[in-house]
Amino acid sequence: MPDQQISRQTRILAVANQKGGVGKTTSTINLAAGLAEIGARVAIVDLDPQGNASTGLGIDANSRKLSSYDLLLEEASPLLVFQEVKAGRLWICPATADLSSTDMELVSNERRSFLLRDALRQPAIAKFGFDFILIDCPPSLNLLTVNAMVAADAVLVPLQAEFFALEGLSQLMLTLREVRQTANPDLRIEGVLLTMYDTRNNLSLQVEQDARETLGDLVFPIVIPRNVRLSEAPSFAQSVLEYDPTSKGAEAYRALARIIAARQGLQLENEGVAR
Repeated sequence: MPDQQISRQTRILAVANQKGGVGKTTSTINLAAGLAEIGARVAIVDLDPQGNASTGLGIDANSRKLSSYDLLLEEASPLLVFQEVKAGRLWICPATADLSSTDMELVSNERRSFLLRDALRQPAIAKFGFDFILIDCPPSLNLLTVNAMVAADAVLVPLQAEFFALEGLSQLMLTLREVRQTANPDLRIEGVLLTMYDTRNNLSLQVEQDARETLGDLVFPIVIPRNVRLSEAPSFAQSVLEYDPTSKGAEAYRALARIIAARQGLQLENEGVAR
């Protein structure tokens, strides 16, 4: 694949939903892989104490000498924390269980909501030349998620195509509005991504209809199908684009990557690279 001519203005996206099991980490990994495939330089910041994004990209526990905890609380250099996953294209700042104590440790820190923003604006970050930084948030609206929203340009919301899906968005939207009012007035919603979508299931069709009627253009035009390859890929420490490049899941995340890249104004020399 030839190198692409792309800008070097980093866009930071927080991938967030306080509900677990909605495809948040899956979307983070595979969107990052899709963007890397079309020539972007991408980093993932794993902010989930479970560290699933790190494991899903092959960073085992013994390899996480420094983590997002050290980036946030110990002022570790990004040059030491970020690990290269795909040569010249994809990096990750891994997570460990140390993040679980973050809320308690920072309760008296006046800048507790700004730590990630400050960390991602260090001069050392510019040396990587990232086009995108994707933040994989924990499945809760805790201080880590607030840090991600304060640091981000926009929030991408995975939404499982199931009953009561939209009702679960209300608290997330309230948190987002509060962050806008108090810490990050430019924060916006990048989009709502319907995940685990089953075309054979009338419920999925109804949830999509309700979401588009309620949220309009905030809902991405493509959906992520319920696909066994998406579930299998992490056990092989691969994105679905590597594990099964022709699967429906891989094609869906490629389409999402093209949408995100186009919004950033990234110009591809060869449109055929991103199928």
